[in-house]
Formats: sequence, C-alpha cells, structure tokens
Amino acid sequence: MSSPIVQLPEAQLRPLLAGYNATVRSRRWHTLLIFVAVVVAMGLSSIAAEVSLPTFVDKIGNFTGYIGRLFHLDSGRGVWTDPVEWYWGLGRWLRLLGETLVMAYVGTALGVIGAFFLSFLAATNVTPNRWLSVVVRRFCEFCRTVPGLVFALMFVIAFGLGPMAGVLAVAIHTLGTLVKLFSEVVENIDPKPVEGVSSTGAAWHVAMRFGALPQVLSGFVSYTLLRFEINVRESAVLGFVGAGGIGMDLFEAIRKFYYSDVSAILVMIVITVALIDSATSLIRHRLLGLMDGHR
Repeated sequence: MSSPIVQLPEAQLRPLLAGYNATVRSRRWHTLLIFVAVVVAMGLSSIAAEVSLPTFVDKIGNFTGYIGRLFHLDSGRGVWTDPVEWYWGLGRWLRLLGETLVMAYVGTALGVIGAFFLSFLAATNVTPNRWLSVVVRRFCEFCRTVPGLVFALMFVIAFGLGPMAGVLAVAIHTLGTLVKLFSEVVENIDPKPVEGVSSTGAAWHVAMRFGALPQVLSGFVSYTLLRFEINVRESAVLGFVGAGGIGMDLFEAIRKFYYSDVSAILVMIVITVALIDSATSLIRHRLLGLMDGHR
C-alpha cells in the first residue's frame, strides 16, 4: 500500500520554492561564470601561444599533403602496391626496434629498483625522518621534471652515441615518476599492520617488509607495467638525439624527406606499442587477480 503524498499549505510551500529557485539560479550563474572564465583563459592563452585559426585553416593542407606523401613510394605508387620496396630496410629496422625495446626494458627495471626503495623514504606516513622525505621528494621532482630528451642529450655528450645514453635517460625519468606514484600507494595503506610489526621491536625495514609491502605490491606491479608501456614509446623518440634505437633512423628519414621510410618505421612502432599495450594489460590483470586471490 502506497503512502499518501503530503501537500504542504501554500504559505509554507511558497518560501521553499523561492529558496529552491534562488539556489538553481545561483548555480546557473556560477556555471556561466566558470564557462566565461574558461573561454577567456583559452582566448588569452591562444594569443600568447600565437594560435591563429585562419593560419590553421590555410595551412592544414600542408599537413594532410605530408601524410599523403608518407604512403606513396618515390615512383608515386601506393606503398601497399610494393611491400618489398616499402620495407627494404626491414632487417635493420627490426634490429633497431629490438634495441629500443631493450632500452625501455633495462631503463624501466633500473628505475623501478630505485623507486621501490625510495618510495618508502618519500612516503610521509612511514618515512623514518621527515627531512629525508622532503629531500627524496625534491630529488625525484627534478628527475621527472627535466624532459627525457634533455637527459638523453646530456648522456650522449658524456658517453657518446648509442643505447647507453637512452637507458640512463629512461631510468632517471622512470625513477622520478614512479617514486611519486609508489609513495602515494604507500601513503594509502592501513597503518595497523605496520604498527603491529613495529610494536614487537622490529627494525624499520622489517616493518616495511611485513607490514607495508603486502599492501602495496599489487599497486607497484600495476604502475610498473604501465610505465613500461610509456617507456617503449619514449625510447623510440630518444634516438632523435642519438641515444640509440629505431628513433635514429626515423629522425634521419624525416630530415631527408624519405617519406615511405617514415611511414614504414611508424607502422612498425605503432604495431609494436599496440602489442605491448595488450600484453602488459593482460599480465597486469592476471597478476592483480592472483594477488587479490591470495589475500
């Protein structure tokens, strides 16, 4: 049986409706003001960045024309008509692509190892010293703020051309990024297991091992696999400054206007990244499922 609808007297209903309408008008005005502020900010930013809509419309044909040339051979035929000529350098490109993957893997591994230990020092809820946490956080901010290309260029100058410079650049940038992500995972743990282990008189690192690590391990694995995906893409670009990998041939092809070579290399990179993205996503979900099942 449904309950009857209570009808308030007109004298009580009128001020309630007036208050409701005033609240609705206020929210609409706030939304409008926010929208106007965003539009004005975009306009000012566009002026500062010298963004010109007429120039964009006038020059867009150059971009589409360049994309069209990427998929035509020197003879003018489409690249799909002669795959052998299109991928004339397949052996070399596969070797350089493998070098790029190794750069991403080793750089990620080195960065993860460093981030694993530094994250517990950076987390404000478990750090043994507050000032140590501040120092670690500022150091990692520097590592992730400086672009990877800048680090790669510095290491190329120091150690010469080759993948070593790329590995070091990837490792430093990975360290700076993962320390922030890992430390945020650590800061969200339940403190009771850590306090329980510490109450037995165990050392700080023992409390982290048995009180904190079981809670954060799944998050660490997820962020590590995600970072590896990102590093594969970044490693392909580091070759632009001579840090090894497929990026060196890609940059040369772009600079010398070898259009079909550019498209061939880009297709290889896109397919590789897509496969790695699918594989790491599958691995991440399975690992997280196994870890959740053992809790």
